Amino acid sequence: MMQLRKVSKIDEEKCTGCGICTQTCHEGALQLVNGKAKLISASQCDGLGICLPACPNGAITLEEQPVTAAPASTPANTKFQCPGSHSNRIERKKINSQLLEPTIIPQSQLQQWPCQIKLIPTTASYFQNAHVLIAADCTAYAYANIHHDFMRDKITLIGCPKLDEGNYADKLKEIFQSNTISCITVLRMEKPCCSGLVNAAREALENSGKSIPFDFVIIGVDGSIISS
Repeated sequence: MMQLRKVSKIDEEKCTGCGICTQTCHEGALQLVNGKAKLISASQCDGLGICLPACPNGAITLEEQPVTAAPASTPANTKFQCPGSHSNRIERKKINSQLLEPTIIPQSQLQQWPCQIKLIPTTASYFQNAHVLIAADCTAYAYANIHHDFMRDKITLIGCPKLDEGNYADKLKEIFQSNTISCITVLRMEKPCCSGLVNAAREALENSGKSIPFDFVIIGVDGSIISS
């Protein structure tokens, strides 16, 4: 069975060459060529559609293309690495364990199972009047106190828009439509690909026809809260 993946498609008749999409695309897949936005490399497009809402003329859509093998080598000027995959060491100050006060073993604040967006039932009873936390997988490892500070008293859904197939928007829309959700918080990492989680939640909320308080928090790779 042929594998398909989503990539950006530019409608040249609608494109005015403003260049906003090229600034939004952190993958470097979009560039201006002869006054029009062009997808210069389908392999560099992550298919998350971050560029779609950036276009003021609606000239960008997503289309499915067959997955092809990556070339053995690429020209020097087209080499690419996803910002979310850049390798770097996080330096931490060493703490003398003898100076630490006795610690209390924290308790898990996970309120339900399953918690993966793909697996969770859309009409589970625990969604009624719930504050829903939609968290990127990596946030649990980057932010040390995620259970106490973010998961407590919430229904937690986790996922990775970069690695999981498909769009979460349809599943989240069903959850929002089928239940009385009190509030939605999205917890994402600072890396550009993680914005796909926020976009999916916003799209789902808009398509659900519901008016639910919505906010998001960005976590840095060093575990800091960058914005909230």
